[in-house]
Amino acid sequence: MEQQLDLQGKKIFLLYPHSVIRDEMLDILIMAGYETYTLQNETRARKLLERFPGSIMFINIDEGLKEKEWEAYIRNIMENPKTKDSRLGIVSYNQDRDLMQKYLMELTVPCGYIQLKLGLQESTRIILNALEANEARGRRKYIRADCHEDINATMNYKGESGTYYGKILDISSAGIAAKLEKFDDLPVNSLLRDIQLKLRGGLLMTDMILMGKRRDNPFIYILLFDPKMPQDNKLVIHRYIKLCLQKYIDTLAV
Repeated sequence: MEQQLDLQGKKIFLLYPHSVIRDEMLDILIMAGYETYTLQNETRARKLLERFPGSIMFINIDEGLKEKEWEAYIRNIMENPKTKDSRLGIVSYNQDRDLMQKYLMELTVPCGYIQLKLGLQESTRIILNALEANEARGRRKYIRADCHEDINATMNYKGESGTYYGKILDISSAGIAAKLEKFDDLPVNSLLRDIQLKLRGGLLMTDMILMGKRRDNPFIYILLFDPKMPQDNKLVIHRYIKLCLQKYIDTLAV
């Protein structure tokens, strides 16, 4: 029987990520459509794997625990019925061949042993290949972040009848859903020029395409980003999505 892709995709956790991963690789993973979070506590990480079966976790074994403790921790995850469906990978600057053999051949971690000494570009390529092989993106094309409660996620647009202000409710790399009490009566697929988005500390101006209203609420509008949006604007959006995702996982009770 052909395996069905997960509609929502898999959650990807980076446990004790090195600074190069946290500061640079994480942006690349988010922009590639992978729902990625960073974690700084191995006990909480194991509980999250229990809560989200089938998740993927890359573990930095250079920090947190001693090597033997990491081995026991990883064995426990792979043998525990509540977490055995998790897919683990190792990230390290350690180039010891015996250590690599242990994780790859003895423990058989499915997402490999990534040597950061290879450099950011090569390490990123290996991780992206592992995520692709494990169908981590699922059938979802874009990561959508909920920002209902963020008072600093807003938009404004100067239309024919004045300037309109809206609250952004959710956002993806494709577009936004925003609540506006008043708006120009425009046909679907109208191109709206120079919409200003405020995404917490990020500010950008972009053209957007009006896709219409939500059926369940006539005050919520769906707008898509112009495909020709500059890369700098895309980075502002993805970094905001990253902030929303991390806030969600940090406040989640496990």
